[in-house]
Amino acid sequence: MTAIDAQRLLGRIRELGAVGRDGEGRLIRLAASDTDKQGRDLFVGWLRQAGLDVAIDRVGNIFGIWQSPDREQAPLLIGSHIDTVIDAGIYDGCYGVLAGLEVIETLKASGFSPSRPVAVAAFTNEEGVRYTPDMMGSLVHAGGIDAETVLAAVGTDGSVLGQELARIGYAGDREPGFLKPHAYLELHIEQGPVLERESVPIGAVENLQGISWQRITIDGVANHAGTTPMSMRNDAGHAAARTITFLLDRIKASNAPTVATVGTIRFEPNAINVIPSRAVFTIDLRDPDEQRLQAEEAALAAYLEQLATENLTVSVEQLARFEPVIFDLRIVELIEAAAKNRGLGVRRMTSGAGHDAQMLARIAPAAMIFVPSTGGISHSPREHTDDAELVAGANILLDVAAQLAK
Repeated sequence: MTAIDAQRLLGRIRELGAVGRDGEGRLIRLAASDTDKQGRDLFVGWLRQAGLDVAIDRVGNIFGIWQSPDREQAPLLIGSHIDTVIDAGIYDGCYGVLAGLEVIETLKASGFSPSRPVAVAAFTNEEGVRYTPDMMGSLVHAGGIDAETVLAAVGTDGSVLGQELARIGYAGDREPGFLKPHAYLELHIEQGPVLERESVPIGAVENLQGISWQRITIDGVANHAGTTPMSMRNDAGHAAARTITFLLDRIKASNAPTVATVGTIRFEPNAINVIPSRAVFTIDLRDPDEQRLQAEEAALAAYLEQLATENLTVSVEQLARFEPVIFDLRIVELIEAAAKNRGLGVRRMTSGAGHDAQMLARIAPAAMIFVPSTGGISHSPREHTDDAELVAGANILLDVAAQLAK
């Protein structure tokens, strides 16, 4: 049975994981930054060593293409991303990209003759740390947002994405979406605890949660913390706390898989002895069922309307909204069959995180393969997956890719 070169894959994961370390040893490769350029340069070098055609589009998406005798056939696309969060682990995104390259190299070396091109992609700004929205490059590729809009995106540091891509040499000449895939595969660490908890080495991802991001601003009246009676306050901070408690208590009391997170909050004037005049906080709602997700959004909106009757002003900004994604059943079944053929346990599962696959699913049959994450930890230097599990996942990717490239 054909297998990937484990040492080559693992060595590349670690080599890329060493690129972008700051003075404290933290891994930081934010999109279109100097360290992102270093990671891109290394990846493109590997693509060229593998004899692949390298193409870069205007938003910086990188493609390594193994051409087949019939170049007119739509290609099989394998991909993920190599940008990171701040103080990241070495596997998130990078594993899927490097495993995709490894699959192509293994198939080439084995004498496999694909009936269609096979390509590996590293999509720009999947994490969305420096620029929003996240999953940006794959969203543009799938036609969900136009290139000019994202190239004009202003980062958290005041930079402009288009200018930064040009500065680091990754403002390509191909038009986004030039490569229309026959199918899309993405291999990823789970970033959650399910596979490890159940001692299952392979996840066949059948769907992906819908995501609703909102920024809530509540305006009240600043006043003296000592002289203003509780009954006479228009306290934006208290209103924010009530909203957060309402939402989290409601979701905890349900038996649904809905999750809610308040990840950022700030008060103005942010002084210990002043009643807050303004509270600004974000809410991240996720559910694999669109109707449930809409119901929670409606419940939150109704609560905020009620708050607005209490001498408070409430405004809501929708930061991101993605419907749940159902992946292609045939590819999910191919993943299950490949795992069983290699004697590996497999289970169908839902992805709790957003991935480039959810964007590519708009334009092609798509699915994902998960491998366990130790402790369910990700977006952290403690992110870890055992080498044997990484290799096993890459071999499943190999087998499924061979089926889809026929």
